[in-house]
Amino acid sequence: MGMFGKTMNVDQEMKKVESEAISSIIDKSMTIKGEISFKGKARIDGTINGNIEGEHLILSESGQIKGDIMVVSFNCYGNIEGNIKANMLTARKSCSIKGKLEAGSLTVEPGAAIKGEIQVAVQELKAMEKLTAPQVGNSDTAK
Repeated sequence: MGMFGKTMNVDQEMKKVESEAISSIIDKSMTIKGEISFKGKARIDGTINGNIEGEHLILSESGQIKGDIMVVSFNCYGNIEGNIKANMLTARKSCSIKGKLEAGSLTVEPGAAIKGEIQVAVQELKAMEKLTAPQVGNSDTAK
């Protein structure tokens, strides 16, 4: 039951994420250089040169990222050159990833291209705990 229960939880979580409204969109005419941090659900149709940290990310077919990604869930249709850490990652048929992947759950559709090191079913990614945990206080004031 453990394996099937886990699959149901992943499926339920993905359906929940897919039903959420997109809170941020980077249009395909846009190019951004620098770090991006977001909450909620974001879609990238344009080009990002820099690292991304957030909750739920969608990279469309026209989207390109050169940098590292650390998110709770990632639905990839576009091109990435960089390392990815995600609790749930779905590589769609148009997806191309070059870099190291660490994911609690990985789904790869036929046609997706992945070149690099892959680690799946990593025990709760420590980085994700930081993203989802409520912020109690500023570390500067705790000294």
